[in-house]
Amino acid sequence: TMISEGLPSDRISLENGAIVNNCLRWPILIDPQMQGIKWLKKKEKDNLDIIQLSQKHWLKTLGNAITNGRSVLIENIGNDLDPTLSTVLSRSVFRRGNVMYLRLGEEEIEYNPDFKLYFQTKLSNPHYKPEIASQCTIINFIATE
Repeated sequence: TMISEGLPSDRISLENGAIVNNCLRWPILIDPQMQGIKWLKKKEKDNLDIIQLSQKHWLKTLGNAITNGRSVLIENIGNDLDPTLSTVLSRSVFRRGNVMYLRLGEEEIEYNPDFKLYFQTKLSNPHYKPEIASQCTIINFIATE
């Protein structure tokens, strides 16, 4: 269960966890206290690559995860995302024969449908552009009690 994976047992946290587990768009967790992230890391265990957009080889890590069907957590995002992520956000996947592909940066990579993407921000009141907000599910994990 989500509680045994470290999610607080209050109603808001459980509702947020259900949204993360079931949303069709990539979730952005507004999570300054890191409660949602702690739970997510436990939930995804050995299948999670954690990156920050300030790291050197984040795009390569992301590409490998997309191809291998791993989950990726992009931590500490600001109000803007790297434009390279636009095809990932929009899930611009196309088929060639029986294989699905996605354009990531300058290259076309194989797309594994098991791939999952999560974003986390420590900003307590972020403002995302409409093109980001419309392609993601924004979930507020800020503890209210």
